[in-house]
Amino acid sequence: MIINHPLLGPRDAQEFTFLGSASLIDRPDWQAEDALEQFSDYTYLRNDTGGENRELWFHEAGDRSWLVVTRNTFTHEITNVEMASDVARARGRSK
Repeated sequence: MIINHPLLGPRDAQEFTFLGSASLIDRPDWQAEDALEQFSDYTYLRNDTGGENRELWFHEAGDRSWLVVTRNTFTHEITNVEMASDVARARGRSK
């Protein structure tokens, strides 16, 4: 599988480490009244859906950047790759 790194171009997936769902970018507010419940859900609950998913990938054997990869888990087709820092900044502005 080839991941088209936004800065470095096409890279073999073996250079990367898969972390999981990109929803991990949305950390709960530690000051919320229900912070304990939110962090428990954030840590332990995951949707296991097939098809198109947004995932976090770490470029371990390269520039050590984090990417958000939109990938079909059935076909492994990658439809989008973004820098995780850009995704996090965009979400911060939209809240």
